[in-house]
Amino acid sequence: MNEPDLETGDVDTGRSRTEPRPGTGPGPTLMGAATLVGDAVCDHDGNSLGQLKEIMLDTRTGRVAYAVLSSGTHLSVGYRLFAVPWRALRLDTVNKRFVLDVEKQRLDSAPGFDPDRWPDMADQTWANQIHSYYGTQPYYDRPLPAN
Repeated sequence: MNEPDLETGDVDTGRSRTEPRPGTGPGPTLMGAATLVGDAVCDHDGNSLGQLKEIMLDTRTGRVAYAVLSSGTHLSVGYRLFAVPWRALRLDTVNKRFVLDVEKQRLDSAPGFDPDRWPDMADQTWANQIHSYYGTQPYYDRPLPAN
C-alpha cells in the first residue's frame, strides 16, 4: 500500500484510516488534525518514541510545517517536546500511528524544548537546524503546488 502524503492540510471528518474506495469521501489522505493528535509515534522497528501532541501549520502558505512530539510523561522529570518536520513522519494506517525513522537515542539528543518555553518556530535559523537534524528539505524551500 502506498503511504499517503499528509502535507495537503485537507480536513477529514474523523472516519477510519483504511484506504477509501474512490468517491467515498475523506480517508487517510484527508484527515483532520484532531484525529491525529494523540497518536503514537514509533521508530521503524515499532519501538515507542512518544506521542503526537500538536500539528503546526504555516498560516501564510497553508502547509503543515511540524509535528510536535512529546517524549516521556507530562509529570516525569525530563519531559520534553520535539518539533519534527512533517515530512520526516510517515503515517502507518494499519497500526494507526506515525513512524519516524530515528532511533530513541537520536531523538533524545534532538533539539527539544520545555513545554512552557516553545521556540519561535518562524525563526529560519531555528527551522534550518531542525530540518538539518532530521535530514529533511525545509518545506519553505519547496515551491507551492500549482492551483
